[in-house]
Amino acid sequence: MCGIVGYVGYRNAQEFLLEGLRRLEYRGYDSAGIGTITPAGHIAVAKTPGRIEVLAKEVTQFPTTSAIGIGHTRWATHGPATQVNAHPHLDDSQSVAIVHNGVIENFRALKDELESRGHTFTSATDSEVVAHLIHDCRLELEQEPSSAREPRSAHDTLLAAVLKALTQLRGTYGLVVLFRDHPDVMVAARLGSPLVIGLGQGEHYVASDPSPLVGYADKIVYLADHQVALLTAKSVRVTHREQGVVQPHIQALDMESGESELDGFPHYMLKEIFEQPEALENTMRGRLSDEDATAVFGGLNLAPHELHRINRIILTACGTSWHSSLVGEYTIEHLARLPVEVEYASELRYRNPPVDHGALLFAITQSGETADTLAALREMKRKGHPTLAICNVVGSTIAQEANGGIYLHAGPEIGVASTKAYTCQCLALTLLALYFGRLHHLSYTAGREVIDAIRALPERVRDALQANDQVRQIAGKYCHFSNFLYLGRQFNFPTALEGALKLKEISYIHAEGYPAAEMKHGPIALVDKDTPSVFIMPHGFVYDKVMANLEEVKARGGPVIAIVAQEDRHVESLADDVIRIPHVEDYLQPLVAIIPLQLLAYHIAVLRGCDVDKPRNLAKSVTVE
Repeated sequence: MCGIVGYVGYRNAQEFLLEGLRRLEYRGYDSAGIGTITPAGHIAVAKTPGRIEVLAKEVTQFPTTSAIGIGHTRWATHGPATQVNAHPHLDDSQSVAIVHNGVIENFRALKDELESRGHTFTSATDSEVVAHLIHDCRLELEQEPSSAREPRSAHDTLLAAVLKALTQLRGTYGLVVLFRDHPDVMVAARLGSPLVIGLGQGEHYVASDPSPLVGYADKIVYLADHQVALLTAKSVRVTHREQGVVQPHIQALDMESGESELDGFPHYMLKEIFEQPEALENTMRGRLSDEDATAVFGGLNLAPHELHRINRIILTACGTSWHSSLVGEYTIEHLARLPVEVEYASELRYRNPPVDHGALLFAITQSGETADTLAALREMKRKGHPTLAICNVVGSTIAQEANGGIYLHAGPEIGVASTKAYTCQCLALTLLALYFGRLHHLSYTAGREVIDAIRALPERVRDALQANDQVRQIAGKYCHFSNFLYLGRQFNFPTALEGALKLKEISYIHAEGYPAAEMKHGPIALVDKDTPSVFIMPHGFVYDKVMANLEEVKARGGPVIAIVAQEDRHVESLADDVIRIPHVEDYLQPLVAIIPLQLLAYHIAVLRGCDVDKPRNLAKSVTVE
């Protein structure tokens, strides 16, 4: 983990590899490297801890005209972020080079076995064993007596060596392999960690997601689990480990280069915060039916009568997506009166809870590759439950493995801290709440009222964004504090959790979110003049209750930032700072109230000098457990 690029063709591979790695920076990483096969016939490796620009400076000191190469950005799992632990990794003879995403769970046993055969390891990673193992598998195949094996070409031998090595690995991998004495071929393999192949004219590419391929390839192939691809400049052959050669599914690369540009914004995160009105419009486009007063989905792959029999919904997710699931729980139960359970995917995969036959699972993920969410989905599928996905990345693993689902169409999200994907997830869940509500008790008139409120939402979010300058000023007052409390109730309890997470993620300030009424059951002990409390309290039936909680904080000398409705005039006498948001229905408040919290986290992080788009220790797509 975390990013992979590869190239074979007629161009200078270094140029594409460095540009591709730059486009993968948003995934989060702590070291980077590239490997090429030089015209002199050896594998040249350059790698370094730190950012791509550090690697680029090192590479320019040793230019090469190689037309084949691999690159990697690493997010440390086994061993710290050092030069020796960065990828690519080579075997002892330096004849095999690999880059790897994922985790090799049995690497210690493999390493012990390889060391007993005389192999010497240089890194603390789990990935290095793969290079040594492929080298040994290749030697074993080449040393077989000709009478004991079928005739095969040199390329077939390389492919067979990789396949033989893969059978000994336990864990997950997105893997690309170079062979020193075959500078015309590379092999890519996938199990649980995404890889996509870009198809060109006289050249081919491989990457861990499509973004590095934009502008280079118009058509792509997503590798599926257990598939291995052998790529040359002129051909791509895909083999399934059990089924043999398969016909790859070629599709258009539906992404434009401008989508990943800053467009004048100082950071991707701020750009994506301001893209939310358009992203919400894209999520709802074509999914609202005035005639039937309901939501319309084309990809659920379950008939209305099947969905009508659903008596329980399980939402499973991680991180920010878990918070959107909590919003979904409140909204579905409010509009559809269906019981909803929200499960951390990392817990659901092992907890083995009793689930009745009328349950439907939604796996919610921005990337569609989150390892824990994927494992939870597979476990529920194994038990025979219908599974659906809500994700933003077309062709992702979870999107492919679920029985159906909903694409967000939020557009690429480059900032590691999710913003527009979060609000689009909340909206998709609101559309589901409307759909299930109309399947059950929700009247036509009530359904039309919900549709009208949803259609007005993008404009309400645009109004909320007008607070940006005010929020920047408020951030200047509070950026030096080290602890924050975020407090909300009902629909805005998840907003408090998400607001606190955003601050933690990008500014490294400790922050906690709570239901406001729970504050007096412990967290109030933290309240003092150095611990600001952010209250999310637009008008609603618990407004007076939250106001009482705010007064409890003020009575103990705690600074208060209040997020309130536009017309609220009661809070001004109590709160130190007030941010106003436009009025929306209570079940839509989380999508509007989160806007100033995203902006607050962003501006505080900037003032503290943090790397907003690439916060330390975080990865955009968490493909390991």
